[in-house]
Amino acid sequence: MGTIKREACDDWFSKAVRLRDGECLHCHRVDGLECCHVFGRRNKRLRWAMSNAIAMCHACHRKMTESPIAFHDFLRHMYGDEAMDKLRLVSNEVYKTNAALRKEVSDHYRGEVRAKEADPEYEIQSWN
Repeated sequence: MGTIKREACDDWFSKAVRLRDGECLHCHRVDGLECCHVFGRRNKRLRWAMSNAIAMCHACHRKMTESPIAFHDFLRHMYGDEAMDKLRLVSNEVYKTNAALRKEVSDHYRGEVRAKEADPEYEIQSWN
């Protein structure tokens, strides 16, 4: 299976997640943060949902990717059963994207990142 193409909307979303969390939510490191999706980027319905991503350092992201049961347990502990069940339900919805929608997502998260950078107290809002 090939890699999934990254676009500007993915880059801005990733930056928004890393800025929102400010540290690896597993080990609390602050450098080398990555955007870690709960349901992978192939899931278009949740690809750009803030509730579907957390910041992790490279080592923790890799560890959790290689240990899906441990990742699942970590997320259930962090989010709770109800939130995880809701995310799973939403993940089953069929969703298609197009260039205009991806531009809308990109514009949204670019604005959210700039607002957060201007005001550290600002809470980033999810596009969906």
